[in-house]
Amino acid sequence: MRLLERTLAEIGKPDGSAIAAARKRLDNLTKPLGSLGVLEDLAAKLAGISGKTVPPAGWPVDKAVVVMAGDHGVTAEGVSAYPQEVTVQMIANFVRGGAGINVLARQAGARVVVVDMGVAGEVADPAVLSRKIRPGTRNIAAGPAMDREDAVAALEAGIAVASAEVEKGAALLATGDMGIGNTTPSSAITAAFAGMPVQTLVGSGTGIDGERRRDKVAVVERALAANSPDPRDGIAVLAALGGFEIGGLAGLILGAAARRVPIIIDGFIAGAAALVAARIKREATSFMIASHLSEEPGHRICLELLGLEPVLRLRMRLGEGTGAVLAMNLVEASARIIREMATFGEAGVSTAIEG
Repeated sequence: MRLLERTLAEIGKPDGSAIAAARKRLDNLTKPLGSLGVLEDLAAKLAGISGKTVPPAGWPVDKAVVVMAGDHGVTAEGVSAYPQEVTVQMIANFVRGGAGINVLARQAGARVVVVDMGVAGEVADPAVLSRKIRPGTRNIAAGPAMDREDAVAALEAGIAVASAEVEKGAALLATGDMGIGNTTPSSAITAAFAGMPVQTLVGSGTGIDGERRRDKVAVVERALAANSPDPRDGIAVLAALGGFEIGGLAGLILGAAARRVPIIIDGFIAGAAALVAARIKREATSFMIASHLSEEPGHRICLELLGLEPVLRLRMRLGEGTGAVLAMNLVEASARIIREMATFGEAGVSTAIEG
């Protein structure tokens, strides 16, 4: 049995008893019922993932955001405001610590793990984890992005990265991405799963104007027509329309779910990867936490299809994992609330008057 099959077999369901116990404790904390809203939902979700009503003191001791990078042949269609070489240049920026994700990860106390999944340029820095499948995908407007075997290889590379990070001690993972042009395959993936008109899903990406956005819509429509993937087959959709970094992120999600580690999903590209992961193994959604609602219009559709509510709404669309690491602070806050806040009995405070 290969790695992907083993991983899918290991993905279970949330622990219902732990969720019920967490909800009971939350309802007995010194506050009106439900008054901490999303923080209470997060605490209950963490209980279901871990099987523990209350996270241990200091949780999570270690956390990481995994930034998967890859290039896309569809950039030849002029879908991005930036040239393809920016991908490899931004990887160098990640390594130096100068990107947005580095700043926000430092604030959150998270490690940044950079992975070359399929960058067209040469990445020789030892600080970058090399899991390169191929130097970029093919142009999806003319045919499939990759072979099915390459799609499986990308998924398994992501699974292996998740396992390695958990072995290092990561108790909380987050998704990040880098790849010029990757909102185009993400739009195509979302359209394939949602069955919706492309023009309702395509945004400005890196900042293209109205005319170029219309061209981008046409490119995505051509990609769907050229490939016609079966939306019931997540691997087929990934192979036809995706990117190596999208496949890597989908694998990262599946790997985290198999290890029962919560994984925070970033924006649109991560949302498309999450759709792939969910179509391959629906139970994986129980281990996902939606960090924020991206300004990319397709991201809202991703979250609706996944049945996830975003924690934050900050008008962001940078990617890199920036929204995900911001949400780490709230996930940790939810753990502290259920662990450290006193119950009515512990505090000697009267409960609400019934009737």
